[in-house]
Amino acid sequence: MINIVSIDGQNPTPQETYSYQASKSGLMFLTRRMAGHLAPEHIIVTAIAPGHFPSDMNAAARERSDEYAALIPARRVGTDEDMAGAAIYLASRAGDYVVGSTLTVDGGLAIAGVRPI
Repeated sequence: MINIVSIDGQNPTPQETYSYQASKSGLMFLTRRMAGHLAPEHIIVTAIAPGHFPSDMNAAARERSDEYAALIPARRVGTDEDMAGAAIYLASRAGDYVVGSTLTVDGGLAIAGVRPI
């Protein structure tokens, strides 16, 4: 099982999206809780926390990707291939010892201390 959360659940953001951030943080905790319960049954539970990807939900990253990219250490917004690679890793034999973890896929944004608005 791979839950999709968000980097917004890891650290406070400038946006006042309290319920969104709380729900993503809660899903990260639920991932850990479920992982501990289900691992003995050989069911691996993990999560992916994407950063800024151009999408309908994040239209700003789509419409102003150059501005966002300038603030991200990797100097780009995410791509479909970035998310696919993370999901393939976690769903494969290579990732089956990764239990209850959240894989952050954000180009280094969460550790940079700068959050695009």
